Amino acid sequence: MKRKTLVLLMTTLAAALMLSACGSKTLTGAPQNQNAPSNTAGVSDPSPANTNSGNNSENSANSGNEANGNQNDTTGNQADANDAANGDILIVIDQTPKPLAEGGSFDFTVKKAPEGYMLKEIHWKSKKNDIVNTLEEAIQHGQNGGDGFYISGNGQFMGFLYPDEMKGEEGKVTFVFGNDQGQELTWEKDVTLK
Repeated sequence: MKRKTLVLLMTTLAAALMLSACGSKTLTGAPQNQNAPSNTAGVSDPSPANTNSGNNSENSANSGNEANGNQNDTTGNQADANDAANGDILIVIDQTPKPLAEGGSFDFTVKKAPEGYMLKEIHWKSKKNDIVNTLEEAIQHGQNGGDGFYISGNGQFMGFLYPDEMKGEEGKVTFVFGNDQGQELTWEKDVTLK
């Protein structure tokens, strides 16, 4: 009887130890690498894309410099603001094909948002289309369906639905985050719709 009790006690302790370790952060001194390569097909590189803050004329000039690889041509203040925003925002775009009746889509996940800011607007801009959805419109699309950006399931599912005519379009997706003081930070990435 003592042997059964001892085995049961040891099993219970081992199970409790295993369960208590689940979900806890690692306590080793090694940093966790969020940018490690993954084998997920169709998922874009999770490294931060072009991020901008400030007014739009500076953003346009800076975006062009970054796209051309001339990052040294930016002004000091704008470059500092972008470096700060770069570490504050991380969004992953997943274009894994889905079995939709018609049209296409991509999913996105906000892995890291700037502290004190919340998602305000999402933009798709190409030569043919300019789509802007506010957070409220995206939530509404998540409930009712329809083309454009959507957020549904308490924020569990986020993406962009588009008609067949937009497949192959090259454009830029932009996420605008705002705070209570009216300041904005943006994250943008060039995307070709599949």
